[in-house]
Amino acid sequence: MDTKKLIAKDLLAIQAIFLRPEEPFIWASGIKSPIYCDNRLTLTTPWARTDVENGFVQLLKEHFPTAELLMGTATAGIAHAAITAHLLDMPMGYVRSSAKDHGRQNRIEGRLREGERVVVVEDLISTGGSVIDAVEALREAGADVLGVVSIFTYGMKKGLERLKEANITNYSLTDFDAVIEAAVEEGYIKAEDVSRLIAFRNDPSDESWIK
Repeated sequence: MDTKKLIAKDLLAIQAIFLRPEEPFIWASGIKSPIYCDNRLTLTTPWARTDVENGFVQLLKEHFPTAELLMGTATAGIAHAAITAHLLDMPMGYVRSSAKDHGRQNRIEGRLREGERVVVVEDLISTGGSVIDAVEALREAGADVLGVVSIFTYGMKKGLERLKEANITNYSLTDFDAVIEAAVEEGYIKAEDVSRLIAFRNDPSDESWIK
């Protein structure tokens, strides 16, 4: 089984990704969504966590073999960056969502040297805003950010365009299409739901996918 399908099935099995096209979730933005994602659940499921970290090791060796430092995004990417760095015997740190208001007022935690080759570890990419913010903070601090690895990406047009504009390359362990395919195979959703889910992914603001 390839990694995309393996991780997709893992996330569905532990309900880190939950599909509910007949009873949509409501995002903070007010958008109605047939999918809910909480990859933090991988941390409390050792076998799924192992698959994720081994997948990250594989992505890093394949796409970023010259990386010198891993930086997790706060808060969901920190644990995955730490475990993956341990497996690769690499240093790691993390990027806060905002600078501390006390002490040294750090935004970046961990030692970062000028020009150091960094890969950012993220759990989820939707519109790309949070990971772009983290990458920009690292670049401003002098890092040579090679790219991003993440557990799951929606593959939304807005997110893909924003990453491209920011000159950021992302490699995800699995994606929306792989999850939908696995969900049909495992009986989580019906085959006729696929076109509705793809319509949501293509334009989340258009609610015509809802019956």
